Amino acid sequence: MKLYGYRSDDLGVDGVEPNELSEMTLVATAAELRLIAKFLASTAELMEQTCVLFEHEHLSDTLSEFESSPQFVVANAQHYSC
Repeated sequence: MKLYGYRSDDLGVDGVEPNELSEMTLVATAAELRLIAKFLASTAELMEQTCVLFEHEHLSDTLSEFESSPQFVVANAQHYSC
């Protein structure tokens, strides 16, 4: 597993590349964590069903509660290692 991210002041700037992170802190409520856990479980199932064809999934595209949150993206390691 790898973690990548952007600084909030870099968003919207063309040509900015994501940086590999050594640590990530998720500040959330218990209810938000439960929703994220369900999202991760369903995304894992989708990834297993579609194998390497699965590229990535955005939390905010799946759950409207996170539309105004920072982007949370799950990417398939097998897809990106090809």
